[in-house]
Amino acid sequence: MFRITAKERPDWQAQAQAHGFEFHTMYGEKYWDESAYYQFSLKQIEQDLEAPSEELHQMLLHVVELVCNDEALLQQFAIPQSQWELVTRSWRRRDLALYGRFDFSYDGKSPAKLLEANYDTPTSLFETGYWQWLWLQQQVDAGQLPRNADQFNSLQEALIERFYQLHKFHRGQPLHFACCKNSSEDLGTIQYMRSCAMAAGLKTREGFIEDIGLIEDQFVDLQSQPIHWMFKLYPWEFMFTDEYSHSLTASNTQWLEPAWKAILSNKAILPLLWQTFPNHPNLLPAYFEADKSKLQHHPSGYVKKPLFSREGANIDIYRHGQLLAQSSGDYGAEGYIYQAYHALPEFSDMRTLIGSWMVGDNAVGIGVREDSSLITQDLSRFLPHIILG
Repeated sequence: MFRITAKERPDWQAQAQAHGFEFHTMYGEKYWDESAYYQFSLKQIEQDLEAPSEELHQMLLHVVELVCNDEALLQQFAIPQSQWELVTRSWRRRDLALYGRFDFSYDGKSPAKLLEANYDTPTSLFETGYWQWLWLQQQVDAGQLPRNADQFNSLQEALIERFYQLHKFHRGQPLHFACCKNSSEDLGTIQYMRSCAMAAGLKTREGFIEDIGLIEDQFVDLQSQPIHWMFKLYPWEFMFTDEYSHSLTASNTQWLEPAWKAILSNKAILPLLWQTFPNHPNLLPAYFEADKSKLQHHPSGYVKKPLFSREGANIDIYRHGQLLAQSSGDYGAEGYIYQAYHALPEFSDMRTLIGSWMVGDNAVGIGVREDSSLITQDLSRFLPHIILG
């Protein structure tokens, strides 16, 4: 695994705008960065990232079964009791899911360590599934990369195929796509997802979470048309406490992701994984609040994470009783988990995070983020990758 300095395409910003990639630069700083790329061997991809991702995915599904059969665990996951039936019924029906992403610390030598699973509303889809693949093709054609350079990236094809499979259960019903207003990144994500659904032959509609209405326990769009099926880039923990949460169980709306994903979007999954699969090579020791003392003297330190934190918010890293790094945010009231600290590997003074994508039950690609900070957050840069050798 190497970080290699690269020559940027002279017109990449103009291309990004033309393709609707409006968040390639945020707050005056690059989000997409092609001044370097990461190079992996095929063995590293297949054995160290792809295979562990698929194994961890099955482990997650096993843990969902445990939680859905244990009210104490549902409570520990901070899922409101009023929504237990919604979550457990969704799982027992095996409501079909779409996608998820693992975040790994991986240096190309040691086993990849799971930092967290993002299985409800993960983003960076467009830049992973389409934009970095376009970069690869153009750089190969320009002679900047070898002809045999490849990429672990069938994400877009997998999404299209998965939408086609899901459509079989919703014949004739349009799939609504919605995110919150005032987020160009979220809007770009749902527009990309919508384009994949349309490529699969689905009828689609687009709107905003704030515009969803309710008529007698039926969720409706701005035209008062029933929403039978919706992809929502909006976390379940928000839905559980929103004004219309009382209608979630009564409504016939089918959601992507389904309600059982509320378990997997929760960092309580980390200590439960460790309890269920202790000393697994891809897991880090992790504990609930009551057992956090087990990490007080861990040689590498520990990380304090809110159950619902997203984009690296409200993370504290401690070593030998000293605070190494801290991020701000609005999470924490729901409770915390504690995970052994495993530093991100450093390449050219940058700390690197691997996002490994799942669609259905299959690992289908990776995205690479980097930052000078110990904590990867929403503005951390996205770099392309290649497979060579």
